Amino acid sequence: MSDLSAIVKAYDIRGLVGKQLDAGLVRDFGAAFARLIKSESASVVVGHDMRESSPSLAAAFAEGVTSQGVDVVSIGLASTDQLYFASGSLNLPGAMFTASHNPAEYNGIKLCRAGAAPVGQDTGLAEIRATVEQGVPQFQGAPGTVTERDVLAAYAAYLRDLVDLSAIRPLKVVVDAGNGMGGHTVPTVFGMPSASGALPPLPIEVVPMYFELDGSFPNHEANPLDPKNLVDLQAKVREVGADAGLAFDGDADRCFVVDENGDPVSPSAITALVATRELAKEPGATIIHNLITSKAVPEIVAEHGGKVVRTRVGHSFIKAEMARTGAIFGGEHSAHYYFRDFWRADTGMLAALHVLAALGEQDVPLSRLTAEYQRYAASGEINSTVGDQRARQQAVKDAYSGRPGVTIEELDGLSVHLPDGAWFNLRPSNTEPLLRLNVEAPTKEAVDALAGDVLAIVRG
Repeated sequence: MSDLSAIVKAYDIRGLVGKQLDAGLVRDFGAAFARLIKSESASVVVGHDMRESSPSLAAAFAEGVTSQGVDVVSIGLASTDQLYFASGSLNLPGAMFTASHNPAEYNGIKLCRAGAAPVGQDTGLAEIRATVEQGVPQFQGAPGTVTERDVLAAYAAYLRDLVDLSAIRPLKVVVDAGNGMGGHTVPTVFGMPSASGALPPLPIEVVPMYFELDGSFPNHEANPLDPKNLVDLQAKVREVGADAGLAFDGDADRCFVVDENGDPVSPSAITALVATRELAKEPGATIIHNLITSKAVPEIVAEHGGKVVRTRVGHSFIKAEMARTGAIFGGEHSAHYYFRDFWRADTGMLAALHVLAALGEQDVPLSRLTAEYQRYAASGEINSTVGDQRARQQAVKDAYSGRPGVTIEELDGLSVHLPDGAWFNLRPSNTEPLLRLNVEAPTKEAVDALAGDVLAIVRG
């Protein structure tokens, strides 16, 4: 029996191609997934990103699915939210081949049930892992078939129907696709002349950066969470006098925003901005936020009459909580944004359209528009490579336990709240040997001091 614990994560499958993940193993994952969903659906929709290994791995997965008598609908090149659209609109389980923001040598599989419902450890991934580890039983019936279907235009039209940008003032927007799937989706969604069968153009001049699909990421990693990967976008926004800049990660399900000055806009501020727009449509609705978003998010949601639900980090957890509560919208500080009207799935593109609509509906610049949603100073995510995640986290807990006025919770990692209003969360990565630290405080000086204290313990 093989042990797949290193690559079957909390809410996806991810590993080094050729070392941890190859066509044979992926074929077994496809067969195991088919067995999981066979009683629910006769077909599975499969998409893949632009990584060099993605087409062959997606094909191997399809072989595994069809070997169990289940059909495959292949949508080919796709962003992750485009795959979720296909799963939702076609009401089929889905598999997306991507390693998101990870370096070129990685790949992985994000799985969902029909209607883009998440498949995580507690909702099928553990069962899939066990089936593959024990050996997938052979199916004696006729194999399934593979058909191809292009859903890009339908995906773009669906998003455009959710946010009206027809009457906004003209905007200039720089978009950095990072050689990832934003280069595939942005032209069609925005109605750029380069897109075949494009929708009517929006009153937005798009200045494209790194739209060429290239899984080797020749310009920079497609990980906008790392500040060094925003430098080119920030410079271009200032150079061309743009109203805003957008940066997508490798599979284009996350979107980061910079303002007209090239300064990053906190994903927590974007969460609060979009939440107020959704609450304007549906007063009193529920908004989800994860435990590392700014405390400004629940404050602003409450001020706008919304109900607030706080949850742990991760798309499968947030989607499950949205289903349980009927929430209209959810946001994470990692720039994942979830919409009830998008099958509770995350789509950075829809969040970007909301930001541009909010900007274009009035005359103030983006920096002023978002200032009201940014009430506190924050560190951003600080990663530390550690040999023993649990031991270092416990060391931090021991250091803060018993201090006057300090409260500690362990909903997801370690969250420590200090009496001066500052707080931090320290949680292990699900995919890498890292501890991730997020700090928020009333001032930048307080953030820097608290981050320094915690990192001194973590890095020992």
